Amino acid sequence: MAADEDLLHRWTATLLTARGHAPGPDPLPYGENLLARWAEPQRRYHTTSHLRAVLDRIDELASHASDLAVVQLGAWFHDAVYRPDRSENEERSAALAERALPEAGLSPARTAEVARLVRLTVTHDPAPGDDDGEVLCDADLAILATDADTYGGYVAAVREEYGFVPDDAFRAGRAAVLRQLLALPRLFRTPYGAEHWEAPARRNLTAELAELARPES
Repeated sequence: MAADEDLLHRWTATLLTARGHAPGPDPLPYGENLLARWAEPQRRYHTTSHLRAVLDRIDELASHASDLAVVQLGAWFHDAVYRPDRSENEERSAALAERALPEAGLSPARTAEVARLVRLTVTHDPAPGDDDGEVLCDADLAILATDADTYGGYVAAVREEYGFVPDDAFRAGRAAVLRQLLALPRLFRTPYGAEHWEAPARRNLTAELAELARPES
């Protein structure tokens, strides 16, 4: 519960910063609703731990952001709606932001920007010069650059989320995703991400792909 309290404090500070001097309701119920969503039982990787990790990585990349509070709100909403058996999670998460944030006192322009950032996590392909998009996408992908044990836990959690998918189909689908990522000219767009995360992420992806290619015993 202490971890949730910390996240709620972070949510409140972020929303109040993004709202500026505009009036609005108590941020707390909105934060509690979001945390309840992030704690739904079908989640294994896309949990409050992932949310916290993305927020922490955004803190590391803060100097690259143009509107840090909006990027942080994008993190809060980017997987707020998540069903592993559906493909429109990002769109539904963006639509949730478009409904909830104006009610919470955020301006129309900043609400639209949060929703845009959430939708960008479908492709993780921000346009050149989209600093805020680069920060959110790099923070979301930073798990790929973690140490072997952490990366292994991430892979296992993703497999659990897709437990309804037969193993052969999952392995084929996962391998296709890994090949697609490895084919990108750059996984990370911020200078910090390119310097610190690109090489270890590619090592992890390559090792996982090789493991998937091994015949099952």
